[in-house]
Amino acid sequence: MTDAARPLSEAQLRAVEEEYDPEARFRTVLKPVALLTGAILFLLSIYHFYTAGYGIPRATTHRGVHMGVSLFLVFLSFAAFPGRRHRTDGFAVLGIPVTDWIMAVTALIAALYVPWIYDQLAFRVGNPLPIDIAMGTLLLVTLLEAVRRSMGWPLPFIALLFIAYAWFGRSMPGILVHPGADWANIINHLYLTSQGIYGTALGVIATYVFHFVLFGVMAQRIGLGQLFIDLATALTGRFSGGPAKVSVLSSALLGTISGSSIANTVTTGALTIPAMIRIGFQRHFAAAVEAASSTGGQITPPVMGAVAFLMVEYLGIPLRTILIAAVVPAFMHFFGVLVQVHLEAKRLGIRGLTKEELPRAGKVLREGWLSVAPLILLVWMLMSGRTPFLSAFWAITACMAVYLIQRIRDEGLTGGIRATATGIYDGFVAGARQSLAVTAAAALVGVVIGVVTLTGVGFKIAFMVTSVAAEWAGDVHGLLGFLPFELFTIDTLTLLFTLVMTAVVCVLMGCGVPTTANYIIMVAVAAPVLGLLNVEPLVAHFFVFYFGVLADVTPPVALAAYAAAGIAGANGFKAGNTAFRLSMGKAMVPFIFVFSPSLLIVTEGATLQGFLLAFTGAVLGIVALSAAITNWLLAPLWRIERIALTGAALLLIAPEVVSTALGAGVLVAVLARQIHATRKGPVAAVQGQG
Repeated sequence: MTDAARPLSEAQLRAVEEEYDPEARFRTVLKPVALLTGAILFLLSIYHFYTAGYGIPRATTHRGVHMGVSLFLVFLSFAAFPGRRHRTDGFAVLGIPVTDWIMAVTALIAALYVPWIYDQLAFRVGNPLPIDIAMGTLLLVTLLEAVRRSMGWPLPFIALLFIAYAWFGRSMPGILVHPGADWANIINHLYLTSQGIYGTALGVIATYVFHFVLFGVMAQRIGLGQLFIDLATALTGRFSGGPAKVSVLSSALLGTISGSSIANTVTTGALTIPAMIRIGFQRHFAAAVEAASSTGGQITPPVMGAVAFLMVEYLGIPLRTILIAAVVPAFMHFFGVLVQVHLEAKRLGIRGLTKEELPRAGKVLREGWLSVAPLILLVWMLMSGRTPFLSAFWAITACMAVYLIQRIRDEGLTGGIRATATGIYDGFVAGARQSLAVTAAAALVGVVIGVVTLTGVGFKIAFMVTSVAAEWAGDVHGLLGFLPFELFTIDTLTLLFTLVMTAVVCVLMGCGVPTTANYIIMVAVAAPVLGLLNVEPLVAHFFVFYFGVLADVTPPVALAAYAAAGIAGANGFKAGNTAFRLSMGKAMVPFIFVFSPSLLIVTEGATLQGFLLAFTGAVLGIVALSAAITNWLLAPLWRIERIALTGAALLLIAPEVVSTALGAGVLVAVLARQIHATRKGPVAAVQGQG
């Protein structure tokens, strides 16, 4: 077990990230291969940087080039079985097995084949030639293997299940039966049309996400991440449980440039977790705070992982609309974690950091203000209606300019220019490398989406789910018939049960599938379910997205929590359970904005009155539930008070004036009792517990 009271070394942190994040498990290669892959990665970034600023080529060509080069690099960068030693004598070229070279070249050729025959596709779609079927089969096989290497088995397994469903449609039971499709039709749909591998998911990665990954890497290189950590420390470190609050605020700030839960956990947790343990938090709690905070990076504008850009394509609405909608729910998540951290620190009597341990906010901003300029430029351009890729182009350019200024300032003109060139090269290589796994995953998710459009299974699942939910709603409504008033309508109960089932599936799917892939699959399968119940599309998309993200801190596969536990030297399962508890705000908020869409600000029919009611209820509900979970408000809670506060939280999140008023009344009553008891002394405050 590591001594997490002391910060881990960079090598130890890298080992933790590789252990829990398959996307970071790059194999060690010989120098010639390293030079080759580095050059190709750099050129891939240059290609995307150029097209972002000067125009993107034809969609199929752009996607094919991006996917082909990325798959080629996946087979050189990820070993087939990274935990084993390979016997490569006589079967390797430059230390890479010959089979990997063959698959790399095969994937590249198969990916570029469709752009090459693009002008003939109008005559080929629906009537593929044998060469088309062969190329499509080769791409599908290599794609499955590429994703298995870079992300593990779950997503390839799901893709194979969907392919089997398309093939054996006539043998499916009940409503799931369909005419089926032979192999030629499956390959035709998945390979030669824009409904499958070359579809929206791959397009978003190639057109938007790559640029923002590159921006995040370059922003880190100019010191923006460290600035966020230092600023968060200066602003919140002195309060009770200071390092834990630093973790929440720094993770929120870092989430504006990075959407990776595990990367954020390692970046900020390297400093905050040892500090939390040093001042008195238990190891598993310190890990949980960092994991719960870091997962919020995926829901924090303007990057939001890749999902914001996927929503642009799926919903056909401007990116700034999505970013505005994401602000309040993201705030609620971090607010929920912060409240529980504060109450836990008060309960345990944990101090903040001393004055000597704190940086000064003014000094931090004076020394690092230039690092913030690219982020400000990015947000301004996005909110002013510029295209995401053009905004990213200028933000990356600004990062390079800032980096040049910093290096010249530190090393002089000649040394600064040389250091800048090296830094930009390394940053472009790192940015492209980070996009490899997500590109492969997006292409494979296209297979799942293609099967859904080919078979219509999404609407069949929607019908089954809503039918079950309606049956349950009728039963519960009948059980509540003894009440003199109608507490819930059947329609409300049907929607509630549908949301619960959808949330459970999203979390379970997210246990083995990356957030972006999970979102894409659930949008195809679950969004139609909510659509049948008249849930606005934007609201439905946000709902499945939020619960997919929650899987990163939900045992048994809580990867962000396990990574944080690796830094803390804590039990991963215990850390995951605690992180899930800390993320209750994220779990509550999606239900709030489904029943009260005004919380997303930009939804149809949103009103100021509706927003204020939902916002107030959500804030008070999070406080009430956090107190009940932590067993502390101003003092220890009586058991009846914990039960009352849990009920108050449920009343507060209901989008009605009466229920909000009742919930607030209960919270005020408990608060008044605690104020009265604490004035009488600690003995009176704890009387009644048990």
